[in-house]
Amino acid sequence: MTMEKQLFTNAQILAWLQYFAEHTPVDLDRVRILDITRKNKNLIPTVESNAAVLVFTEAGHQDIFYRMWDVGLGECTVWYNEGSDPSGPIFSSPLKEMIDRGINASAGMLILNPNARSTYKIGMSNSSFSRGSIDYVGSEIRAVILNKLHIAQDDAVCVISGESIAVEAAILASEGDVIAVEYNQNDRKTMEENIQKFGLNNVHIIDHVDDKTLAGLPVPALAFLVASASMEQELQCLLKLNPRMRFVIYTLDFRTAANLPALFTQMGIGGCEVVQIAVSKLTAKNTFEAQPAPWLISGQA
Repeated sequence: MTMEKQLFTNAQILAWLQYFAEHTPVDLDRVRILDITRKNKNLIPTVESNAAVLVFTEAGHQDIFYRMWDVGLGECTVWYNEGSDPSGPIFSSPLKEMIDRGINASAGMLILNPNARSTYKIGMSNSSFSRGSIDYVGSEIRAVILNKLHIAQDDAVCVISGESIAVEAAILASEGDVIAVEYNQNDRKTMEENIQKFGLNNVHIIDHVDDKTLAGLPVPALAFLVASASMEQELQCLLKLNPRMRFVIYTLDFRTAANLPALFTQMGIGGCEVVQIAVSKLTAKNTFEAQPAPWLISGQA
């Protein structure tokens, strides 16, 4: 097996870990190691969910601290030195005081987050996302969709016209990949803004589904689709890639929901389940306002 070429070897990582162990008050049992010089590694979600992260990075990240501060990580403490080797004086600064600094050398740095959450909160508030052109599905419904997807840490996921689903899927699949399909140029721009905002490096955006656009990308294990006129072609294309693909389809159209079990059978997708989600919220006038009530159709080839 060919090993992926790494900027930081195991010996170098151990040397940096020893350096920080000797010069900082960190409990090594709590340290998460993250090498963002390797592909698909998400810095911001990792720092948000871990009390101590030993980050390895190459030179050139000019806005790395600003981006972390911008999402509310300003109270973190950063331990670092001025060189490329784990030696010499060590410095400590609040992250909020480092937003004008970049990374000028390949090195390790230790980020301590006193407000870390040990688990990821599924179903983020819609206010967390870039506003842009998208009318996001409600957070309660998104939580149910993610529950149906059962995303593992190393999964490859295809998300078609489901921008907030793609963001949360990318956070859950922290060692995997998300293929976000955006047919609309404005929605694609908003998706790019969300990728920047959440610091996601494991999202690949394409503008449609066919053999050419999917060539060279990771083969998805599961897919989320918003039902559309091109849905049947999308299903066929994805099944060619992975004959055991798992699907979750979202639709507000009753006829589409009613017809999908037969289409699943025709395509060899079994275990079909159809559920409808109804959410009502109390308004300022003490009345309940019903949200759109989608059907979710799921199954596995």
